[in-house]
Amino acid sequence: MKDNYDFSKGVKNPYVKKLKKQITIRIDVDSVDYFKEQATEIGISYQNLINLYLRDCVDKKRKLTFAWD
Repeated sequence: MKDNYDFSKGVKNPYVKKLKKQITIRIDVDSVDYFKEQATEIGISYQNLINLYLRDCVDKKRKLTFAWD
C-alpha cells in the first residue's frame, strides 16, 4: 500500500441517488402475498416489485385517497 493516494481527479458517485436504504416495515400478509404472486409471474423479487411500485408513485406524485369508516 502507498502512504498517500491522489484523489484530486476523483469523481463523485453518479449513482448515489439510486442507492437503497434498508428499512423495517410492517405490511399485512395479503399485500405481501399479492406482491409475491405478481413478482413470480414477472420473474423478479417481490421486494424489487414493491420498490418499483413505490418509485412509480413517487415519480407520478400520486396521493392516496381514503376515508375512515
